[in-house]
Amino acid sequence: MLNKVTNTDAAGDNAEAAPAVSSEPKNVLIVGVGGQGVIMVSKVLAQLCQEQGYQVKQSEVHGMAKRGGVVFSHVRFGETVWSPTIAKGKADVLIALEWAEGLRWLNFLKPDTGVFIADTRRIVPPFACKQRAKGAEIGYAESTPDEVRDRVGEAYATDATGMAAQAGEARAANTFLLGALSMALDFPLDDWLEVLKATVPPKTVDINVRVFEQGRSWIEKAKSGEHEESYAPLMRDKTPYFESRLEIIPEWCKSCDICVKMCPEQCLVLNADQVAELTDPALCTGCRICEWLCPDLAIHVHNTELTETAQ
Repeated sequence: MLNKVTNTDAAGDNAEAAPAVSSEPKNVLIVGVGGQGVIMVSKVLAQLCQEQGYQVKQSEVHGMAKRGGVVFSHVRFGETVWSPTIAKGKADVLIALEWAEGLRWLNFLKPDTGVFIADTRRIVPPFACKQRAKGAEIGYAESTPDEVRDRVGEAYATDATGMAAQAGEARAANTFLLGALSMALDFPLDDWLEVLKATVPPKTVDINVRVFEQGRSWIEKAKSGEHEESYAPLMRDKTPYFESRLEIIPEWCKSCDICVKMCPEQCLVLNADQVAELTDPALCTGCRICEWLCPDLAIHVHNTELTETAQ
């Protein structure tokens, strides 16, 4: 497992330009699952803080990032920052790219003033799906956004992945949450956009800017109560009577074969082009494990409820 600590001190020759800040550093914790873009969010934030004249420390653990493991990053900035890690109960903001990870790190937030911003997307580990029958229950965190609100100062939860998909790119959900984060920190919008554009791949600048602004708008409306919150759909179809269809986007598949190895029914393979392929549709139970674990959102499971006659 890799533990990376970055210490960036912008004082030096630019000490006179450093903004006046509280003696207490600001703490932002970003958590999620490998492939979601946790590190991108933390790098944009750390770079922005450095350019604002703050001393910055970033600490990240991402050894399991490549194949759906836990990923988290601590970002601390202020006039003087000594430690690179955030202690329990000291995070000013917790950004969660996956719902259960957000719940797992909730005790790191300041209990009265901490801000919780989360995607309600669920990436369910294979061991949570022990029952193989269609419609079977899974072992996953059951806490709802409403329950979380009672435990923190501010809480915002929505289907960020779904909203990013509506904007044109589901994989930009991390940028959506970055936009939401920008509403919790007092930095100029133009500076956020400048760092974002310099960080993401050139071909994705337009979509990332669009999704970033979408995240800002969502927080603004959530604060004013102008819209109803949207949560991710139910994790598993409740009826045992449905027909499953697997959709695989070849252009997005990176041949990691995690879906092939984790499929309980062993009905997925990598074909001659090293793209995931369903070998026998009749074996697929629609469990969604391949969909939940794909780090690039290349697999979508469509479960259609059958009519009584078809059953």
